[in-house]
Formats: sequence, C-alpha cells, structure tokens
Amino acid sequence: MKPAAVMLWLVTACAIALAAPAMFQDSLLYHPARAQAADMVSAGLVAWPKEGEFRGLVAEPSSPARGTALVFHGNAGHAGHRDYYATVLTRLGLRVILAEYPAYGPRDGALGERSLVEDAAQTISLAHRLHGPPLLLIGESLGAGVAAAAGVRQREQIAALMLITPWDKLENVAAFHYPWLPVTWVLKDRYDSSANLASIGRPVLVAVAERDRIVPARFGTALYEALPGPKRLEVVRAADHNDWIRYVDDAWWRSAVAFLLGGPGR
Repeated sequence: MKPAAVMLWLVTACAIALAAPAMFQDSLLYHPARAQAADMVSAGLVAWPKEGEFRGLVAEPSSPARGTALVFHGNAGHAGHRDYYATVLTRLGLRVILAEYPAYGPRDGALGERSLVEDAAQTISLAHRLHGPPLLLIGESLGAGVAAAAGVRQREQIAALMLITPWDKLENVAAFHYPWLPVTWVLKDRYDSSANLASIGRPVLVAVAERDRIVPARFGTALYEALPGPKRLEVVRAADHNDWIRYVDDAWWRSAVAFLLGGPGR
C-alpha cells in the first residue's frame, strides 16, 4: 500500500474512532426508564403539579411544610424510583418534589444538557411560584450537574443546594472512564458544575461516596474546593455511587438540612 493510501486509511480510522462515541453519547450518558404517570404514583406520592401536566411527583409532610426540597435524580430510571428522598425529608418537615426530566417517565422531550437544564429551570420557577420559599435543590450524580446549571439561572428563587455524588466537570469523569479518547474534542454535553457555581452565592453541601467507582470522590472534592462559601463537604464512608443512601441516617439528613436552611442540627 502506498504511503498516501496508508495515511488516508489512518485518518479515516481515527475519524471513525472519534465519531462513534460522539454519535452515541446520549446512550452512554442517559438511561431513561419510560412509565405512565399513573404507574409512578404511589402511597404518599402524587403527580405534580397536577394530573395532565406531569413534571414529577410530590409528597407532603404530616404538618405544614417548612420548605420545599426539589430533587433532580441521576441518569437512570425515573423519578418514581427515588421515593427514599420523600420518605426521609418529609419526616424533617419538608415538602418533597421528585422532578422528572424530558424523555424520562411519561414526559416527552429531548435528551441532552440544554433540554434538561432548560426544563429544570422551568421546574424551579414553577415550584417557587406554587410553594414559595425556602426552596432547596438536591441533585444526585447527573442531577447534581442539572441542579448546578439550572440553579444558577434561578439563583434568586433558591435558598441552597445539596449535591450528592457530583463531579466538578463531566469532562473529567469521561476521561477517567475513557482515557484513550480525546474527550475535550468529542464531548457534547459538558455539565461544568465548577464554572456554573463559581458565583452562586448560596450555601452548598457536597456529599461524596468514599468508594465511588462511577464518579470517584476526588471529582466531587474538586467541585467543593472550587466553590465559594458557605459550603460543606460530607464524605459518606464506605459508600459506593449507588448505595450511599444505606450509609446515612436521619441524623445525617437533619444536620445537612440544618446547614442549608437553618434549624436544629444533630
């Protein structure tokens, strides 16, 4: 084979190698579960804001709510799979809204950072309008990136953020999992939480799982270190990315909420 032909073959092969992950990024990053709204409703969780305009699920505490926690879940499943947030946070007197993303659960829409963040900003605005302050944003994994980007857009409407198993920027997590890829060139969705929260001006609690194999704790720690104050770092000892909830108790949640919204701690 002539040198020119070899070079062309190499360039073509490299182009294909780079194009493939770029084309399939949505399937690598987003794993939505589809479900009808009626199938997601369960004891204590009802459609929010109402049937026919589904944007998530809501649970009310047994006494008048002292605030609202708006939860943005991780990249897999749907909002109905996160009922544990409602269980623990309603015991602390908070109304809990489990927000749903476009293309997840029963919702139409497109996947991708722009779609999810724009929709989340609308959800924040609606929650604030319907329920008033204080409004606490909670984001887990992908949801931490969504909450960071949407929260800064709606800064005046939120009181604080809790980011669970977050990253500083998605680029770093992608490079960890795919070290052979020039991720800076091919990554479509960025979710740069460090940049988004650089001037947030709200309390932020960052919780990392000590043994996280999906989003290693160092990326969440880097986000914490880049944040302005007030801020707090919680390391959930012995926990991995998907089992951290087993390693925290009501006292942990009470202390976290107290830091973010004020009130009695441990």
